[in-house]
Amino acid sequence: MDILNLIFVIASIGLGGFGWLAPKYTMETLNLSGHTDTMGMSEISASAGALFIGMGVGAFILNTPAGFAMIGFCWLGAALGRLTSLIRDGQTRKKWGFFVVEAAVSIPAIIYNL
Repeated sequence: MDILNLIFVIASIGLGGFGWLAPKYTMETLNLSGHTDTMGMSEISASAGALFIGMGVGAFILNTPAGFAMIGFCWLGAALGRLTSLIRDGQTRKKWGFFVVEAAVSIPAIIYNL
């Protein structure tokens, strides 16, 4: 495994760790702190947390270009969802920041590994 793919893995696991282990913090960061039911925290733990950890760990274990490219495709899906929200729901600086991070992980991971 080379350094660039290790960065993709660490980014996925690291950012996923916040969603998984600190769902309240993640919800505050995403302006979702008004939602107090446990289902909301469960969803953040799963979809914004452990899913990204599983993706990073899986790519690390597989240690193949296809595994590392899959990190890129998953982050590209997140970027697509964010872009959709920017167009449909309105633009904010925070949304653009998240989009830039998602694109900055997804595009290089795909190009580098295909």
